[in-house]
Amino acid sequence: MKGNVALTEVAVPYAEALMSVAQSRNLTEEFGDDVRALLNLLSQSEQLQKFLDNPFIQAEDKKAVINRILGEGANTYLRNFLMLLVDRRRIMLLEDVCQQYLALLRQLKQTVLAEVVSAVPLSEAQQQAVKEKVIGMTNAREVELETKIDPDIIGGVIIKVGSQVIDASLRGQLRRLSLRLTSA
Repeated sequence: MKGNVALTEVAVPYAEALMSVAQSRNLTEEFGDDVRALLNLLSQSEQLQKFLDNPFIQAEDKKAVINRILGEGANTYLRNFLMLLVDRRRIMLLEDVCQQYLALLRQLKQTVLAEVVSAVPLSEAQQQAVKEKVIGMTNAREVELETKIDPDIIGGVIIKVGSQVIDASLRGQLRRLSLRLTSA
């Protein structure tokens, strides 16, 4: 997420409108998959992000690119929603709207987002163990993992759920040990 609070506040009503359409058509999960794919595309293509953000590029050109990205099989409601964002000059909020939609979807499904940082990719069993730990902490029905690799943590994991952080990384343990030794 871009992290700009003002942009996020403007994005919320759009995400809520998209959720309303999704719920009325029983498409919340399908839209969730599409939104994740859009976020993935935006994170991989800075060029696309800049293109959509550029106020000097004509709306029709932006719509043409969005239509190409979506392809023929895209959901009509989602396509129309993205065209509306272009028409209202809000397409630069696409990333924030997508993030907000996923937050609403998690809320609807009683799912929490756990950001997990590890030195190496986690196995299926390790991911399941992290999910069970998070369910125990939060009483959520489901857990969605967002994993990142950071070799600097040396080993172990750092789990962030909302404002709670569990630092079980080797780097964190070494830092705590170092603090204890310097204060002794």
